[in-house]
Amino acid sequence: MKPYLSVIIPYFNALEKLENLLLTLSKSKHAPEYEVIVVDDGSDPALEARLLPPDALKKPVRIVRLRANKGPAIARNRGVDAARGEFVVFLDGDVEVFPDTLFQIARVFTDDPDVVALTGVWVKEQRSKDFFPNFKALRDWSYWINERDKSGYYFLFSTRIAAIKKAVFVRLGGFDETYPAPLVEDIELTYRIARRYAIIFAPHVRVRHEFESFWPIAKKYFLRAYYWTKLYARRKRFDPVATTLQEALTTLSGAGVVVTGGVGVLALISTVGKITIPVMIIGGLFVGLLIFHLMLVHKFLLFVYREKGWEFACRSFVTGLMLYCFIFAGAVAGRVVHGRT
Repeated sequence: MKPYLSVIIPYFNALEKLENLLLTLSKSKHAPEYEVIVVDDGSDPALEARLLPPDALKKPVRIVRLRANKGPAIARNRGVDAARGEFVVFLDGDVEVFPDTLFQIARVFTDDPDVVALTGVWVKEQRSKDFFPNFKALRDWSYWINERDKSGYYFLFSTRIAAIKKAVFVRLGGFDETYPAPLVEDIELTYRIARRYAIIFAPHVRVRHEFESFWPIAKKYFLRAYYWTKLYARRKRFDPVATTLQEALTTLSGAGVVVTGGVGVLALISTVGKITIPVMIIGGLFVGLLIFHLMLVHKFLLFVYREKGWEFACRSFVTGLMLYCFIFAGAVAGRVVHGRT
């Protein structure tokens, strides 16, 4: 029987995470007919022999192998080339699905035949008790659920969990293969989808994702902001896909709080603690930026306070300032390089 859904999973040297995902897929309930296609993006061949046998997964897994590591954009496109389903479902190799994830995806498309693309959400719970993974999970959940621009008619086609009609994906040319790493290929595709179709945000389509520590995430934020500026240079506007005007102001004010705070401390040290006019000006600017920034992030801070308490909320505020500095630095670097392209 021809599958209704084709689940595409890019994979590179992360066997344990892939097996966890495949096992959770095997526990899907009330799902339509589906196939699973794993795209081996140049992984170590020795890992292949350790992949769980088909009887453990309850469904055959088709493997598409790339001879060298090409990045997720190419891997996903090659997976779609092999897909037989009417709709393709993209999952990152490090997520886990819920028993109803595939059912909920199919229900969106069957309930409204005009829908051609959707994106889901990763839940806010983390198995880790460490601060940063929980901060990142709550930050993303709040961003998608509490803070999104409700007037925005399309959402980021987030490949952690997203689905699209195969014919539309092929007609649009798939992911831009010039991106060698997971950078902004999902944003760029979102813009092309949104020229003709709405991308439905389906909060009941859920996956679990365990987040990394601070430095890998900070690096990703820097690179994502760096490459996003090239897309911004073409479009010349903010949007509800990657960065709204409010989010840009939040980044600017957060970086401004850190910079003016640091300059203020240095100014006090240089004047041996004396309150001079320049120190007062810097202090006033710091206070103004701090108040403005607090106004912009107050929804998130109230949310994490309700979830985790005051201490967690205070740590979240400081951590957010640090991440905004990485985003700002990436955007400045990208603007310098791509601003005139």
